[in-house]
Amino acid sequence: MIFTKADSALLKDGKPFFIPDFMGRIDYETELVVRISRLGKSIPERFARRYYDAVTVGIDFTARDLQKKIRAEGGPWEITKGFDGSAAIGSWVPLEELPDIQSLAFHLEINGKTVQEGNSRDMLFKVDEIIAYISKYFTLKTGDIIYTGTPSGIGPVNIDDHLDGYIFDRKVLSFNAK
Repeated sequence: MIFTKADSALLKDGKPFFIPDFMGRIDYETELVVRISRLGKSIPERFARRYYDAVTVGIDFTARDLQKKIRAEGGPWEITKGFDGSAAIGSWVPLEELPDIQSLAFHLEINGKTVQEGNSRDMLFKVDEIIAYISKYFTLKTGDIIYTGTPSGIGPVNIDDHLDGYIFDRKVLSFNAK
């Protein structure tokens, strides 16, 4: 399943996430995020690695209550994942500073407690598979970002929570919920 987000969904530079009070419960979904470094269309999986240069941790916020309602009605639910500020993103780590992208441990802490963790080796689809698949339908451009999917352990975010995202023990994401 693929979701697209407007540029207004991007939340970066440690800016606070303002929880929309009219959308009900908002859940965090911690994910590895890759940055596209060159133009590409219909990229074969074996060449996908040539199209990204950095990785970080991001949070794909989801308006869970609204999503359940819209899904029950059979409607599209992009607004539950693409609203303003719904795509928090950390600072980029160049790939050459990390081991194999398919062996990256990452986790999210809320208020100092680990609430979600994963490893790219456990992902349903490898990063290169994701890029090859998406590029069949969308031309990837320099600067595009791809959230790769979340491990188990999603949950609600609340006002006054402090969120920190890590790749291994390297903090790449830090912000507050308001």
